[in-house]
Parts: sequence; structure tokens; C-alpha cells
Amino acid sequence: MKEIKFSLVYRDIWQSAGKYVPRIDQLLRVAPAIIKMGCFARIETNGGGFEQVNLLFGENPNKAVREWTKPFREAGMQTHMLDRGLNGLRMSPVPADVRQLFYRVKKAQGTDIARTFCGLNDVRNIAPSIAYAKAAGMISQASLCITVSPVHTVEYFTRMAMELIRLGADEICIKDMAGVGRPVSLGKIVANIKAAHPDIPVSYHSHAGPGFSAASVLEVCKAGCDYVDAGMEPLSWGTGHADILTLLPMLKDAGFKVPDVNMEAYMEARSLTQEFIDDFLGLYISPKNRLMNSLLIAPGLPGGMMGSLMADLESNLSGVNKAREKAGKAPLTQDRLLVKLFDEVAYVWPKTGYPPLVTPFSQYVKNLALMNVIQMEKGKERWSMIADDVWDMILGKAGRLPAEPDAVLIEKAKAEGREFFSGDPQSNYPDALDTFRAKMKEKGWETGADDEELFEYAMHPAQYEACKSGKAKEDFNADVARRRDMETKDFRPAGREKKPAAVQLPPENLPCPQPYRLLVEVNGEKFRVTVSGDDKIEDAGAPANQPRPSPTPSPTPPPAPVAAVDKALLSPLEGKFFLTRDASETALKAGDRVRKGQVVCYIEAMKTYNAIQSEWDGTVVEIAATGGQTVAEDDVLIRFS
Repeated sequence: MKEIKFSLVYRDIWQSAGKYVPRIDQLLRVAPAIIKMGCFARIETNGGGFEQVNLLFGENPNKAVREWTKPFREAGMQTHMLDRGLNGLRMSPVPADVRQLFYRVKKAQGTDIARTFCGLNDVRNIAPSIAYAKAAGMISQASLCITVSPVHTVEYFTRMAMELIRLGADEICIKDMAGVGRPVSLGKIVANIKAAHPDIPVSYHSHAGPGFSAASVLEVCKAGCDYVDAGMEPLSWGTGHADILTLLPMLKDAGFKVPDVNMEAYMEARSLTQEFIDDFLGLYISPKNRLMNSLLIAPGLPGGMMGSLMADLESNLSGVNKAREKAGKAPLTQDRLLVKLFDEVAYVWPKTGYPPLVTPFSQYVKNLALMNVIQMEKGKERWSMIADDVWDMILGKAGRLPAEPDAVLIEKAKAEGREFFSGDPQSNYPDALDTFRAKMKEKGWETGADDEELFEYAMHPAQYEACKSGKAKEDFNADVARRRDMETKDFRPAGREKKPAAVQLPPENLPCPQPYRLLVEVNGEKFRVTVSGDDKIEDAGAPANQPRPSPTPSPTPPPAPVAAVDKALLSPLEGKFFLTRDASETALKAGDRVRKGQVVCYIEAMKTYNAIQSEWDGTVVEIAATGGQTVAEDDVLIRFS
């Protein structure tokens, strides 16, 4: 009777649901209950976005990892982290010396297993991670990023697994990040690995969204899989993972040896997780992420990014509808925009060379598709705005694409003077630790135990500086407060009918804010209420599940006179404004001459830096936004003469 062991991907279930994970004090409260459940041999504690999230909280991620891994190691459970290979813990490539330090730091902090993947399945990006992890005393688990395309066959993934094992991988992970892997094919991949290397442990990781996951778990276990990743309520299923309570009886019925679960502990962990959601984390979780959705099969987008995707749609919907209103078109609902996005992803993906849709390339493909949708809604051409990170993927700077990009993108690259790259991607990113060590000395910052603070600064420079200055915590607290103000409140005492949430308008003698929207529930029916800056309430009679009617246009006052030589560069999307994307660039300043087409600033949105080009030749008169400032679509960024 073959034994199947399980890992609780507690970090990933939060990332799959929304933007944030619990604070360290909350994680330490739930750890004992997870241990008492008794059914998990492993737990995913960190990696991926975990450290960045801590920095956004204004918390020290190194302290968080040390404290979070400790109770599990003491209980005899192995801890594992997610590692993005060339990208380490971030969305962009990392210098080799920073990557090497990464594994030494995480081993010292208590992480046992490095689950490494390359978002392009380029083995060249995984090979150094295998060596670095093993040198640091970690177990190297190398991943196959599962996707379904004409080039991603059973033979393709089998060859990749054999190469990773030849390079020294201790284990193989079948990383079915979107849950689109077909059960029978996945079983064949596992069977091929086990036939050639029966002693190599195989783990299966899958998201539940498209609906294949439970069937896939059964097939891979029949083929010889050793470990299965699982979720638990209230964050299982949907864009998360199959619940352990379903997997255990299913596999037991199939004849496998599986552990029992302590249901009292399960309910305790469930209750605490719900408490964290009710505290503040639910402010960042879309209800739609709790649903299974077979529409996810066609675009193949991973569950882990659905939280951020819904936030992206929310932030861009108003801009899209503003453009539609100007064109005399009816507004789009969020669902309709989602369908448009899915259709565009299915169109864009083959043309970008079938990159596996996993971080960061799932975001790149999704961002490119969303920008196409936005630009076309505004009457502009498809491909008219492509972020530099997306170009790097297309050009091969991040690794070898599974297939050649479409001719339209090849021609566009040539027209813009962009060159394709076929060498080792790591060679594009020189060592950087000495530079960051010098910066820390200059600032009077300690490099930390095992150089962990040096590592964190080198891995996430901008976020680390924001954390150290206190700006990250200040911004985070302000955002939570804003979301709580916008949240619908139910003041119903027991036994009484529901009343609409109170709407508090600003005093008349204070500047009014920009119009904002509330979702108000009255007697079970939800209404979308827009509160405008002049105290008018619009759409009070429009149920939330119906499209908002286009407002009757009011006379627009003539714009204030502007000098003919004044040219205002407007933001094409919502995001954070930066003059540079890294320390190697020189920031623009007043008085500088620029030429048409020159990159003058960046808008960070959807986890990528979007280069903004000048539309004219001219001289900078004013930088109208500050670094890190959140700007809305059509806000003035820079004025020229």
C-alpha cells in the first residue's frame, strides 16, 4: 500500500485569494493548530511574494521567516519555499551573487526545501539554483511548470525532468499552477519520471479553479506521486487548492495509505483563518476568487495571480468606461471586462511564444493582454503599449521561449531597434552585493545575521527602503483605513430588517474628495451608490447586478487658458509614478531637453514598470508627481515647453 504525504500551502492559499498574507503575529497563532491537525508532513511557509508582502506591511521579512518556520521544524515538519529561479523572490532577474546568498539566508532562517521554477521552463535558469540550494544544505526541488499548448507535451516535460535530475535536483515538482493540466497526461509524466528514477520524490501542486485538480491528484498518485499540496477552508477550492478533507477519503478509497486529520484542530485553524479574513485581509479578497470557473481553462491563468488580477480589473474599469462614455458606448461591467481579458490572453499567448503562464510571465502576458484591451477601447492599436519587462520576455533576455514570437512582434521589435538575445540570461545581470553593502554602510544600516538584511535590500531595494523609512507601514495603514471606509456596513440589530449603511459626507467647509462608490444592501438587494464631490448621490436606484446607465452629460466649463507652448504628459493608466526604475538610470529634472519617443518616467502597475515616452521634443518645465506617488489615469505627470 503506497503512502501519500501532504503539504499545506498556507502561504499560497492567501496569495491565490488576495493581495496579502497574515501578519507574523497571526501566523504564529495559527501554527499550533496546523501542527495539531496531524495530516501534514510539510508546509509552505515563505517564498514568492511572502517577503515582499512583509515589506509592504512595514514588517521585517527576515524576522517573519525565522519565527514562522520555527514551530514546524520543532514539530518535525519540513518547510518549503517558492523560488523563481533567475528572478529569486521578485518579478525581475536577480544578480548571481544575490541568488547565491538567497539560499544561505533562507537555510539559516529555517527553510528546508527550495522549490525552484523558471517561468519559461528554461533549464539554464534553474541549474544555478540547484547548485546554490545544495551548497547551502537545502533540498533542491526543481519544478516543471505545466501548461497546455502544441509544444508542451508529455515528452517535453519528461525530457525536462530528466535534465533537471541530471543536474542534481533531489526532487521534482509537477507545478500545475493554473490547474489546467489534463489528469491522464499528468499521470503519464509522473509515471515516466518514476520509471527512470524510482527513488526521486515527486510532488504535485495544483490550483482548483478550472475543475481538474481532484481528478489530477488521483491520476498522479496512481502513477507514483509521493507528495500532494493541499488547501483548507475557508480558502480552499476556487482559485486556491483542493481541500485536504476531500483528498484524504478519495485517496483512501483508491487504496492508498493516508494520514487521519484531527478535526478539532482543523476547525480551530479554519476559525483563525476566517478571523484573519474578517480582520483586514478580506478587504483584499474578491468574492469571485472563491468560485470554481471553467472559463479559466482557455486562458490558462494561474490561481496564484487571480487575486491581483481582480484588483487590476477594478482599478482599470473606470478608465475603460470613461473612454467608452466619450465614444458614446455603454459601460462595461467587471464581468464583461474579465471575459474580454480572457479572450485577449488566449489571442496574445501564442503570439508571445507560449510562455508557461506562471510568475512573472503569467503577469506579463495578462498585462500585455489588458493593455491591449484598454488601448483598443480607447481607439488605439493593439500592441501600442508594451512594458519593458514584457519586451525582455519576448526578446529572450529572461530565457528561451518555448516557441518563436509572432512575426508582428518581431517586426515591431526591429522597428523600435530592439535586439533579440540568445545567450545565458544570467549574463545580463552583473553581481551587485558589493554595491548594496556600500549603500548600507553609507546609510548606517546593519547587514544583519547571516547577511540577511543585505540580502533583503539587494532583492527588494525600493520596498526595503520604504519599509525602513516607515513609508510602507504608513501607506498600508492608510489603504486599510480607506478600504474600511468604503466597506458596506450592516447595522442590523437581531430580529430587525436591514438598513442601508450610513454615508458620511465631508463638511461643507472642507475640500470634497473625488467621487467614490459604495455598495449598499437594503432588504437583501444590493445597490451601487456613487458619492460625488458636490454631495450629489448618483445611481441610487441602480441595483448592483445591473449595468450602470450612462449619466446625462452636463455642460463642461471651458478649460482654463494654457500657454500654447505648454504640453502636459498624462498618465495612460493608474499606478505609481517613478522617474527611474533602478539606480542605473538618471532621473529627469526641470530644464532637461527631451526628444519625442524618449522614455521620461515609469508607471508601476500590475507588478511591472510601464515606460512612458515623451510625445514631443521639448524642455521639462515641471515634474508634476513625486516618486512613489499613486496617480490616476489622465493625471498630469510632466509638463514640457
